[in-house]
Amino acid sequence: MGLRNKRPRVLVYSVRAKGVYSGDKIKNAVKHYKKLQSRKDTEWTTLWIENAEKKVLAKLKKYGISPTKALHS
Repeated sequence: MGLRNKRPRVLVYSVRAKGVYSGDKIKNAVKHYKKLQSRKDTEWTTLWIENAEKKVLAKLKKYGISPTKALHS
């Protein structure tokens, strides 16, 4: 394979990072959750919205944000 002397670039894209390298991941997850909730109110609940909500809730849980806090921020 060869020597791997380069710095590990994978660490820059860590999901747990809340600092400079994380960018707007947390803000975008909250925004996506709010948008899904508003679509749920207007379009009723569809299978697509349910699946998307599961994924967003998993992200919020990973970032340590409660869904009620995300709606009120």
